Amino acid sequence: MTQARDPAPTPWATGLTLTAFSFAAIVVAVVACGQVLGRIHPVLAVVVNVVTVAGIVPTVWSWLRVPVLRWFAAGVVAGVPFGWVALLVS
Repeated sequence: MTQARDPAPTPWATGLTLTAFSFAAIVVAVVACGQVLGRIHPVLAVVVNVVTVAGIVPTVWSWLRVPVLRWFAAGVVAGVPFGWVALLVS
């Protein structure tokens, strides 16, 4: 008779650290690129941001199936809209 294995516990501390890091990196990247492109032309900043996000969506979607990468995906998904809001405020 074989025993069923208990699933490993969720690594909340490590996972939330990865989420916070990816969140911060995405917010900084969105704001920095948006400000530089906004100085050239505001429409260019909007177009580049939308095209970039549309390009990373398939990658982030595939990360949701991998246990470690889903923490990064959570940071990216939260960081993009927060970066856009921060860009609009700045």
